[in-house]
Amino acid sequence: MHQVLLYSTFFIAICALFFGLYAGGRVAKIENASKDLEWDAIANITGDLATLKKTIQTLNNRINGMHSPKVAEQELMMQLLQNQQQAKPNGKIIGG
Repeated sequence: MHQVLLYSTFFIAICALFFGLYAGGRVAKIENASKDLEWDAIANITGDLATLKKTIQTLNNRINGMHSPKVAEQELMMQLLQNQQQAKPNGKIIGG
């Protein structure tokens, strides 16, 4: 039983070492890739990502039918009906 615990802890320690080296390698790779970036480039990337996100959201809304003319016409008709109902006199004369 003691040997199983000994070998399992040794195996876990070796795995942790490899995972740590792998993570360190990834961090070094990111640092080397972003070493030459300036703030202007980062701002341009951020702006491009925001534009792309807005385009994707618009496309998804069109696919889902939220920007279809049918929905806009129905909303306009409902607003017109509500305005007409509010503008109708109720038959009561106030004053005089």
